[in-house]
Amino acid sequence: MPSHELLAQADSLRARRSPFVLATVVRVQRPTSAKPGDCALVLPDGTIEGFVGGSCAESTVRTEGIRLLGTGEATLLRITPDVAGTGTIEEGVVTVGNPCLSGGTLEIFLEAQLPPTLVVVFGDAPVARALISVGRAIGYDVRVLDSPAALPADADAVLVASHGRDEEDVLQEAIAADVGYIGLIASSRRGSAVVRTLGERSELVHTPAGLDIGARTPAEIAVSVYAELITCRPRARLRDQPAPAEAPDPVCGMTVTVVGDSLQLPYEGKRYYFCGPGCRQAFADEPSRYVADA
Repeated sequence: MPSHELLAQADSLRARRSPFVLATVVRVQRPTSAKPGDCALVLPDGTIEGFVGGSCAESTVRTEGIRLLGTGEATLLRITPDVAGTGTIEEGVVTVGNPCLSGGTLEIFLEAQLPPTLVVVFGDAPVARALISVGRAIGYDVRVLDSPAALPADADAVLVASHGRDEEDVLQEAIAADVGYIGLIASSRRGSAVVRTLGERSELVHTPAGLDIGARTPAEIAVSVYAELITCRPRARLRDQPAPAEAPDPVCGMTVTVVGDSLQLPYEGKRYYFCGPGCRQAFADEPSRYVADA
């Protein structure tokens, strides 16, 4: 896939709030089939679009990329045939020994691209408007909620500042949706009264929402609310997308992410997975040599 098509696909994924990892080859030590500038996208289901090396390198990129989707971080992945050198720990670098490589070393920058925190604001009071402007200023995806029934299924935070209008309905919807942060902007007395009407799991509602920083103006209140939201650190969840399972390659010992197109072979009622065709062929030729250690 040409690089411009790959980057266009990345833009499309961002627009749909779909998480992915951007993998870019930054350095090679030949012989390798990849070259600096080659890139690929790793999707949560293990699909890889693009090219960052042969099947063995791709298998490692898939496994490490999916792990990064769970943290939202970035790292430099070094894939080397020198298994003995993988014990060295460097900050920001993950070194994986892959004895199946053709002899070269690859360094690939992996960057998790998670959708920005989705914040839903309900209300039209000055504080609500401040919550919208401040949230967008810090890079969140802030949306205005017109009615309780319109709550997005993937909302990470719900902020209610409606001065009593439909508060309970919105809060109940947010609780039922298991939203990561639910904040009610109200006085301590009124907030407590509202929470008492919510019943089960009402403790999930933060009220008065925000850290106690002596905020007075709508903008200051908004800052205090986002400060508390950050301490709770809700982030975009990979809803309905469990992480693929992992299995050891019985030949070389590499960790293989189990997806639909993973190289595999059945043997004596069990399925074995492989990082590349070389390991699969070695297993097929003499499975009894590897089964005892699998």
